[in-house]
Amino acid sequence: MQTSDLVVVGGGIVGLATAYQFTKRCPGKRVVVLEKEDRVAVHQTGHNSGVLHSGIYYKPGSLKAINCRAGKKAMEAFCTEEGIAHEICGKVIVAVSDADLPALNRIYERGQANGINCTVIDKARLAELEPQVSGVAAIHVPEAGIVNYRQVCERLAEKVRLAGGAVVFGAKVTSVHRKPDGVTVVSSGGAFTASQLVNCAGLHSDRVARLTGQNPGAQIVPFRGEYFELKPSAYRLCRNLIYPTPDPQFPFLGVHFTRMIDGSVECGPNAVLAFGREAYSFFRLNPRDLLETLAYRGFARMGLKHWKMGLGEMWRSLSKAAFVRALQRLVPEITADDLKPAPAGIRAQAVAPDGGLVDDFLIQEAERVVNVCNAPSPAATASLQIGETIVDRVAPRFA
Repeated sequence: MQTSDLVVVGGGIVGLATAYQFTKRCPGKRVVVLEKEDRVAVHQTGHNSGVLHSGIYYKPGSLKAINCRAGKKAMEAFCTEEGIAHEICGKVIVAVSDADLPALNRIYERGQANGINCTVIDKARLAELEPQVSGVAAIHVPEAGIVNYRQVCERLAEKVRLAGGAVVFGAKVTSVHRKPDGVTVVSSGGAFTASQLVNCAGLHSDRVARLTGQNPGAQIVPFRGEYFELKPSAYRLCRNLIYPTPDPQFPFLGVHFTRMIDGSVECGPNAVLAFGREAYSFFRLNPRDLLETLAYRGFARMGLKHWKMGLGEMWRSLSKAAFVRALQRLVPEITADDLKPAPAGIRAQAVAPDGGLVDDFLIQEAERVVNVCNAPSPAATASLQIGETIVDRVAPRFA
């Protein structure tokens, strides 16, 4: 049995950022990160489109807004110090028609409240920034950027090791035992004891929370985001980041164009129910995961509220032509021949029992345990600040 001061469950960017911030705040204390896969950033982080979000969309004062703003600055500084390629390229949020203008104005007001450097621009200025885009107006956010989060994770893991910590692979957590003097985590990679535990298990965060004896108050429902990629001959259609005006009812940003740090351009995602928490293709199925989702009353209530949206997303999943039509709302010139399939990702979306989609980060505390129960986008951007927020809660326990 291995002993440490802190065990972090999850080798994605939030778990690694938490471990890294702990080593900085508590030098001399040892942290162990447990990851069930054979490398870091396999799931949500490794399938991330790599955007450095500005924080323009989020409710002022929310954990998302606060952590995204501070986290973006911290991520830029980290990448600069560590020589990790990143670029502040800017983005446009486009009103395709006059019907989008009220929602666009609300986003701009949020941006101003959150201290974002953003400007409402007209059609002529939009054409200068993104000549192939069709829209009546847009918000220009020059401070948005791009980065490779997998590289960030690899560097964070390296720094944790250099500080005397460890990242253990093949360590799927199977049980957690809390005692007055510590916590024991049993995994497929062995048993580990520590004074404190932080759960950053992402797609499985609710399950790990229950293993700690806590009710997360919501259940993870996996949504698969499917993408296409522009062929090199079509790169001219997108200079940087092009987003539609999002539907305020949903925590999804709509089908958009993202120039990646390697120069390629992703198009997507849609958002469809995944038939498993790690079901990255339409035909992949995990019976346990799917039955758990279908049996959850929160999922049924969510479905009753949003079935029209769900059918539309499913149709775009099955029909490339429908997906292309969604892209053409932003870039009319794009055709199916401009696209090739790209890897899908899965969003771990916490859904409340009443069917509501949990919009903000959800962090719960108990004796010897902190559970991160909901950390979707912009968690990668905000990860270093989320890690600091978690360590703010954990560090005093070592005093």
